[in-house]
Amino acid sequence: MDYNARLDKAIGRLHDEGRYRTFIDIERSNGHYPHATWTRPDGSEQRITVWCGNDYLGMGQHPVVLKAMHDALEATGAGSGGTRNISGTTIYHKMLEAELADLHKKEAALLFTSAYIANDATLSTLSKLFPGLIIYSDELNHASMIEGIRRNGGEKRIFKHNDLDHLREMLKADDPDTPKLIAFESVYSMDGDFAPMAQICDLADEFGALTYLDEVHAVGMYGPRGGGVAERDGLMNRIDIINGTLAKAFGVMGGYIAASAKMCDAIRSYAPGFIFTTSLPPTVAAGAAASVAHLKTDQSLRDQHHERAQVLKTRLQAVGLPLIDHGSHIVPVIVGNPVHTKILSDMLLERYSIYVQPINFPTVPRGTERLRFTPSPVHGRFEMDALVRAMDALWSHCALNRADMSA
Repeated sequence: MDYNARLDKAIGRLHDEGRYRTFIDIERSNGHYPHATWTRPDGSEQRITVWCGNDYLGMGQHPVVLKAMHDALEATGAGSGGTRNISGTTIYHKMLEAELADLHKKEAALLFTSAYIANDATLSTLSKLFPGLIIYSDELNHASMIEGIRRNGGEKRIFKHNDLDHLREMLKADDPDTPKLIAFESVYSMDGDFAPMAQICDLADEFGALTYLDEVHAVGMYGPRGGGVAERDGLMNRIDIINGTLAKAFGVMGGYIAASAKMCDAIRSYAPGFIFTTSLPPTVAAGAAASVAHLKTDQSLRDQHHERAQVLKTRLQAVGLPLIDHGSHIVPVIVGNPVHTKILSDMLLERYSIYVQPINFPTVPRGTERLRFTPSPVHGRFEMDALVRAMDALWSHCALNRADMSA
């Protein structure tokens, strides 16, 4: 067996399809984000503007967050020293879980090292708690939800994206006495569309199903205290399990679920992804707790963010770019070809010092490849002017118009 040849073949397929992903080395500059330094392959350095980061509100450099992390570092040192069960639970972890439970108006919250792990560990464990459980999953759910549902080992039903009739049809076809759970997202991060949350909750009530909501791209961003779309729409009390991240709007790292005390206790007790993983460093937990607490009261950052997103959409549409706009903070420009998407990304970086990563299959369906921009309160008029000018020039130069994309 020539293992290296097999590896070459697998990687070669990605190159042939224009889907091979490359990393660029950047160093964020504290206090100057979204500006960063790119270390080029030849070792030289170039100042760039990051337009694809998930630090949506710039909280990764907020003084409140940095002070909390510095204080925790001086008090505790670097790592947590173990799993949550074995010396890895500190006052900072408990403080963060309390902040998150309060944010979502739930009895409890449970920390994980990432929202991916929180989704995977929770969804894969639920069948142990509810034997015979059927999970009804939106077809565009995140890979972490798909993986958790797959590893669950129980029955699953995939309903068409945001299709309430299809979901109802599936729920109605199954035994009414069988335990059920509907898993969906509030904001779908590639197109930026919202779930029909109230109607899904209605179906859950009608058919006796639990609800599982991924709010990863909404926590900190929506609602009067940053509790997400469920808070904005007054639906948090109708959601049984909420998944969120600390690595996007909150600007740090980690993931969590918020639910009833019994649900969190059961997941804590049965999920290998929680039991056997070293806990977040206390410094990270402290910074995240400070960020969550701050964003409960700082509506101005949310207002600025949504204003920036709307302005960018309006300006990109004004120069004729094919933009998807569902009213959220996500700004996807559809290119429709993996090679063209990579060319645009490379030219933006090389010629205009603008960094936006191409989004290709399997993250999005083939033929919908795109550049996904994430404006924030720290992207000012200068950065926006530069981006719009660059996109207008490159789109015309590459002749990437609608006719090309549909050919």
